[in-house]
Amino acid sequence: MQLHSLRLFVAVADNASFSAAAKQMHTVQSNVTAHIKKLESELGVTLFERQSHIHLTPAGHTLITHARRTLAAHDNARAAFQTSEAPRGVLRIGSMESTAAVRLPDLLAIYHKQYPLIDLRLVTGTTTDIVTQLLDGTLDCAFIAGSAPHSKLHSRKAFQESLVLVTSDPIEAMPSSDEFLETPFLAFRQGCHYRHCIERLLARQGIAGGRIFEFGSIDGILGCVAVGMGYALLPKAIVEAQQSRFAIHYLELPEDIGHVTTWFAATTPDGWSPALVSFERMVQTLQK
Repeated sequence: MQLHSLRLFVAVADNASFSAAAKQMHTVQSNVTAHIKKLESELGVTLFERQSHIHLTPAGHTLITHARRTLAAHDNARAAFQTSEAPRGVLRIGSMESTAAVRLPDLLAIYHKQYPLIDLRLVTGTTTDIVTQLLDGTLDCAFIAGSAPHSKLHSRKAFQESLVLVTSDPIEAMPSSDEFLETPFLAFRQGCHYRHCIERLLARQGIAGGRIFEFGSIDGILGCVAVGMGYALLPKAIVEAQQSRFAIHYLELPEDIGHVTTWFAATTPDGWSPALVSFERMVQTLQK
């Protein structure tokens, strides 16, 4: 069934007249009649009683409900891509948990205020997991750490983070190799870029196989660091924001390990929705 045929069918039903429907749809009556006959042939039913006045048959009443629903869905889909309309739909965002906790609240609040018709869905995970979800279409865009993302992804720098060594006691100098061997690191699972930074720090100290305990949340990591269970490597912004909640301290890291870029990444722009276009435009302002 053609959408145009359904529009003509609805027009005839609403006007109870083929001629009035033709006038409303800016066409000729013979064209309306042809489309209705085509629908009746496709469905194998009679849609209108053509006696003293035009009215729907029982089959016509069944079709009218589906026709209105189909046309409304089609019109809503078109409206979602009209640049003159306010963007609407769903925007699926992936992020590392640390970025979601500190960097995104203000950005998402401003975006939601400007584009209230867009539903936001935020998923957190490791950089590796998020890149995988971007490439398989599960996410529309994401914030990930490290070097420039996959070559198939459009990316731009979003934030610059300074990682720090987090401890339970005040610290003024880098722990010795023996101290690193005796005390585990608390980190997210494999695939987290910050965990890779831990491995680089340990390698610089001549340690090839330091102990790393895996945790699923920032609160879990900071809570256990606060009671002396181990070290952590996290963005300075996170640590400073949480020092009122946890008895933690930190030490600045060498620049080659401590400075980490957070990238905004998405698939190629030719497949972006209006919601993603507007969000990427807002992310651009972070670098200005």
